[in-house]
Amino acid sequence: MKRDKTSGCYLDRDVSWMYFNRRILQEACKDNVPLLERLSFLGIYSNNLDEFFRVRVASQNRIAECQKREAAKEREHAKEVIKRITKLNSEYSKEYEAAVTEVMRKLRDENIYLISDKEVTDDQMAFIRAYYEEKLSGLIIPVWFSSIKQLDYETDESIYLAVRLTKYGAEKRVAYDYAFLELPVKACGRFVRLPDCDGKNYLMYLDDVVRCCLPFIFRGLGFDKFEAYAFKFTRDAEMEIDNDLRAGVLQRISKGVKSRKRGEPLRIIYDEEMPKDLSRRVLDRLVLDKLDTVLRGGRHHNHKDLMKFPDCGRKDLKYPEWKPIMKADIECEDSILDAIRKKDRFIHVPYHNFSTFLRVLQEASESRQVKSIKITLYRLASDSKVVRALIGAARNGKKVTVVIELLARFDESSNIYWSKRMQEAGINVVFGVEGLKVHSKVIHIGMKTGADIACVSTGNFHEGNAKAYTDCILMTASPRIVKDVVNVFNFIEHPYRPVKFHELLVSPNAMKNRFVALINAEIRNKQCGKPAYIKAKVNHITDLVMVKKLYEASANGVKVDLVVRGNCSLVTGVPGVSDNIRINGIIDRYLEHSRIFVFAAGGEEKVFIGSADWMPRNLDNRVEVVTPVYDPEIKEEMVRIVDAGLKDNMQGRIVDGRGSNEPWQNGDSEPFRSQEYLYDYYLKENAEQNSKTDGEQID
Repeated sequence: MKRDKTSGCYLDRDVSWMYFNRRILQEACKDNVPLLERLSFLGIYSNNLDEFFRVRVASQNRIAECQKREAAKEREHAKEVIKRITKLNSEYSKEYEAAVTEVMRKLRDENIYLISDKEVTDDQMAFIRAYYEEKLSGLIIPVWFSSIKQLDYETDESIYLAVRLTKYGAEKRVAYDYAFLELPVKACGRFVRLPDCDGKNYLMYLDDVVRCCLPFIFRGLGFDKFEAYAFKFTRDAEMEIDNDLRAGVLQRISKGVKSRKRGEPLRIIYDEEMPKDLSRRVLDRLVLDKLDTVLRGGRHHNHKDLMKFPDCGRKDLKYPEWKPIMKADIECEDSILDAIRKKDRFIHVPYHNFSTFLRVLQEASESRQVKSIKITLYRLASDSKVVRALIGAARNGKKVTVVIELLARFDESSNIYWSKRMQEAGINVVFGVEGLKVHSKVIHIGMKTGADIACVSTGNFHEGNAKAYTDCILMTASPRIVKDVVNVFNFIEHPYRPVKFHELLVSPNAMKNRFVALINAEIRNKQCGKPAYIKAKVNHITDLVMVKKLYEASANGVKVDLVVRGNCSLVTGVPGVSDNIRINGIIDRYLEHSRIFVFAAGGEEKVFIGSADWMPRNLDNRVEVVTPVYDPEIKEEMVRIVDAGLKDNMQGRIVDGRGSNEPWQNGDSEPFRSQEYLYDYYLKENAEQNSKTDGEQID
């Protein structure tokens, strides 16, 4: 029997995620990154880790605790994964604490002082006392450990201080009592700005401000000494969805969101200085088991708040502003819908301004030529201009259909709110396909006369995301693509009717098979001596079929060059298996989010963009859409984006399946930063277009 060379060449997705998150931590350690941006990366690292434990480690815990006989293999694998994650987490935690210490030291060199409760002056203490009376009083209600059996009401989104209170009695008698309190971060923010002094900016963690205020919080109770130590925990974030058919979808999801708050604790981190008698009370009331993660950490937790660290007016310690570009070739047109009908258009956010896309929706909502709008929504901004445009369209008599995904993780409550608002406005709200998440990002605009219009995006129609995530939006009137987009909505609204897609790659229908066929074509072309290569930019690659197919392409001499941000199960550099595969992982000021696929196709390059990564969830368990790009100029732009990523030796790191995260080498000694290059390129392109337009107006 022939041995499979790829055996053992598959990295578990959760281990690969730990390697990815470390790349963010490494960005926070780079001297050439502005100080306040380094703080932000530390916050991102911390926030990512919290979500990872709430979701992925929770899932592994469930599997590890499953006692079914048939799950024995999966159970052992899950235990091994948890063990590796715990080991890596312990390693990276030390690096993290060192990075925080280093950045804080360098901030002091810039006259920004984050001081502790032990460093406050008398004047600062007077300010803190006044701050307590004005803002904190009444917001902090301690709970005695002796009064509760379990920390079941408390949420894992909060930070807590465990407090040991001491009374000194006669004859050297010492009595202790124990309480905990929740920090009012939502009401007060995590950082308190103290008065500046001698040209220096002073701030404190809210934690330390509260430590200073403990004598006020517990006044009148006769205690002589107060000690407070931080702890936080992470709960299982999987929702329990009630399948009672008598309950509506909205009600079931709402109940599920509430159940998440009561999930079992999976991970706790507490101040390593916490006395044993106090830590015992904390741990006992969290009811942890042997698979849960217990970490002794530093004095402050929930470093996600570092993403909102006050800049103290020091813009020089942040990235220079890159103002989003109003794309000249679209904005010069009177009607953006007419412009799309003349020629395919695209924008690449956040380099291009998202308002161009909003203009499409606004014109569609107002135009008497538009009869209908259909759109899929996965995540929505808190004050969504997209939804406002859709409500306006409905009130203007358009037939508006919105497919909204209520199970967009951690955005369920927001999506429920907007769903109700849209229903009240007369919009037909569809809650997706039973058993499938609708993750596609597509729009259909139906016209009374002439060609309809479709938009296909790599990212959410979300104003906030569009400022921080790199995504491409294709706007087209191509009949072949538009017809398939219509069929996507038909499939979502009537999932049991047979439907065939001719242009679009749609999951779960046939996307995986189409990608496999494209890779097979590259293998055949290589064997026939024709141009053959695969280039792609994605967020994640973990699907076993796709991994093996890429290995097969590599083994047959096809060059596979990938830009992968997050999870990646490929192991590169294995002789005869993956020695033709290179993977670059880029971490920079924007989150790399676009999905672009390029195939040589024997010299007639095929280019695709869309919402899907190469993961089982995207290819098998979600409604995803990937579209071919036909316009030559836009094809060229998509290839440019991927090639820039493959050249990035300033922000890129080698993704090899071993967690090395070594700096990327592009064969060129010149430093190259893809995001900076693209922004400068678009600025120059726009200036040339504006100059051309001005010249035409003069003529």
